[in-house]
Amino acid sequence: MMSDIHISVRTLVEYVYSSGSIDSRFRPQSTLVDGTRAHQKIQKTYKVGDQKEVYLSVEIPFDGMNFVIDGRCDGLLFEDGEVTIDEIKSFSRPLEQLEGEGYPVHWAQAKAYAYIYAREQKLQDIFVQLTYVNTELDQKKYYKSKFTLTQLEDFIYEVIKTYAPYARLQLQHIENRNASAKELAFPFPSYRNGQRQLAGAVYKTISDRKNLFAKAPTGIGKTISTLFPSVKAIGEGEITRIFYLTAKTITRTTAEEALDRMRACGLSLKSVTVTAKDKVCFKDETNCQKEYCEFANGYYDRINGAVLDILANEQGLTREVIERYALKHKVCPFEYSIDLAYAVDAVICDYNYIFDPQVSLKRLFEEQKKSTVLLVDEAHNLVDRGREMFSASISKDVFLQLKKEYKGINKPVYEAAGKVNSWFISLKKEHPNKNEFVIETLDEGLIELLHEFIETAEPLLKIEPHANLLDSYFTVQSFLKIAELLDDHFVMYGEKHKNNFTLKLFCLDPSQLLKQMGKSFRSKVFFSATLSPMTYYRDVVGGNEDDFAVMISSPFSKEQTDVYLKPLSTRYRDRENTKGEIVAAIQTFIKNNPGNWLIFFPSYQYLLTVYEQFKQQDSETNTLLQSQGMTEADREAFLKEFQPDSTDTLLGFAVLGGIFSEGIDLKGDRLNGVMVVGVGLPQICFERDLIKDHFNKNSKNGYNYAYVYPGMNKVLQSAGRLIRSETDRGTIVLIDDRFLKQPYHALLPEEWSNYTVI
Repeated sequence: MMSDIHISVRTLVEYVYSSGSIDSRFRPQSTLVDGTRAHQKIQKTYKVGDQKEVYLSVEIPFDGMNFVIDGRCDGLLFEDGEVTIDEIKSFSRPLEQLEGEGYPVHWAQAKAYAYIYAREQKLQDIFVQLTYVNTELDQKKYYKSKFTLTQLEDFIYEVIKTYAPYARLQLQHIENRNASAKELAFPFPSYRNGQRQLAGAVYKTISDRKNLFAKAPTGIGKTISTLFPSVKAIGEGEITRIFYLTAKTITRTTAEEALDRMRACGLSLKSVTVTAKDKVCFKDETNCQKEYCEFANGYYDRINGAVLDILANEQGLTREVIERYALKHKVCPFEYSIDLAYAVDAVICDYNYIFDPQVSLKRLFEEQKKSTVLLVDEAHNLVDRGREMFSASISKDVFLQLKKEYKGINKPVYEAAGKVNSWFISLKKEHPNKNEFVIETLDEGLIELLHEFIETAEPLLKIEPHANLLDSYFTVQSFLKIAELLDDHFVMYGEKHKNNFTLKLFCLDPSQLLKQMGKSFRSKVFFSATLSPMTYYRDVVGGNEDDFAVMISSPFSKEQTDVYLKPLSTRYRDRENTKGEIVAAIQTFIKNNPGNWLIFFPSYQYLLTVYEQFKQQDSETNTLLQSQGMTEADREAFLKEFQPDSTDTLLGFAVLGGIFSEGIDLKGDRLNGVMVVGVGLPQICFERDLIKDHFNKNSKNGYNYAYVYPGMNKVLQSAGRLIRSETDRGTIVLIDDRFLKQPYHALLPEEWSNYTVI
């Protein structure tokens, strides 16, 4: 039996006919809207009897495969017994700059629709028309040709012939993938306590098309416990793709290792890790223009060969593998990874690629989403990340600077920037004595001024990418996009800082927008060691009442950890008075329990204060200090100092919620103790109080939502660095009197319940 290859007309012809270079030069953000407007404008000129957005499909057997090709043609025109397929394309430059007789990829798309319709209607010939439109200049240009059915049939078979090697490669891989996934056994000799329960919950979630919130302790092996059942679901035909979403580089490595382990046990599955553009770029400056970058120049002429090569020879497409093949084929490694993301079975990437509307993978079709599971690792991070994605701000000083910069240079930009600057001055005068204040409604006058600024900036940016103007343009566009989302989950506020003034659209509760961005996917699995309390996380990341929930008990015994609570006040007003006792506690514990320790503080300033006093009293003990703005190399060097079987004590001073408080794995004697100073509460500030007030109004405990739960999450994550396996032992010291009081005490894990108060 022949296997079906489902593919859209556009995807097929773009694979075969796309050519040219990556060009990140300025394009107006209105291009997509202009394209829609261009289609609608032309379609309104169609005569009675003409049709628009006509769905067409055809099945074509070829070389043992059955190609099911479909799509919607823009127009179907009838005149004097002749039929014309109309393909409409918007063009941002003046139409005189159109080269040749239209683009080959556009002709290919129109001819494919023409073939399907002519074959279906048994027409011997048919007209094909390309309609290019520049809505801004109100220009139209037509190219029209007549083709026989035989010509079109030869054309479509040539296209399919070119695409067939890739289709066959994917088809053979899918057969191998499904069979190997079906036969795959758990890739360890046995399950740890709790792993089977988590894996079963994930599989049932996928099978039942539900979502799952899973709290599973650090060290249980959450990555393999979520990926393995997802792979088994692929083998059973439940899903076809996995997205493993993370907030940090280190957890991506763990996912890669889990997939490699399953491959070593016989699994055939292709995965890609997407690394941020600025990290993976081969050039000194990330400038995607063919004149500057040889990897952007001619990218689309070489990408098909690059994709075929890597898919034919590799399974785990990590950053290193992608870079090697990108150099071989001279293609941009970032764009290469994005193109591969649409071709592989599993994608390991940042949350942004799914949840951020300005970054998300746009070519994922609804049907593909319906057969995809999202595995959201360290899901507690999605709360604040969601707020960031859906918030935006603009500042007065940006427009004042542009006004100065373009005075006497470009009058429209000078005047538009000046008007926005003046608007800020007026707002400032309305609130002369306040540094921060809520604004009840968004001024439509400001929106008009910002659109005017966009319109005056675009003509200049089309000619030359002025750095400040370009940055301001995108900042304003982002602000305008978020402004369209405003509802009661947002607040707008002004913030004064010296002579500058910022207006921010702040997303208080990202739940609805996170839910909307993830709504079409088959299932979503949110998991973390610190997804507690579960009701809070379900509320703020867009869960539903009928979502599944599972809480896995720790697989480790209480005897592996000695837990101590020292009830000192670490509140800001008491820090100077109690820092001596904290230093004394550190000295006592390292004397009685020598080895490698991490000591976490709620702020960098607090850390420095205690560190300096400790060094004054003890200059002999080896110490490491987390510095601000550490690079990945700095971070690796810091962690490398934590060696097993060390005869000397090593203290690492770090910040709660920072780069060393989650996602790091110091197994065995590499870490012997963790001390956490404070309950991790975010600093009291205007934004956090806005979050508190919002949830209070919605019948929640606003203080817990804004301060307590995020703070204690940092505590639990930091202390969770200690016990990573059944053989680990160590000491946890919690310094703060609030650990003995509610609601903090209730959030301590059950396995710490045999604590000692000192």
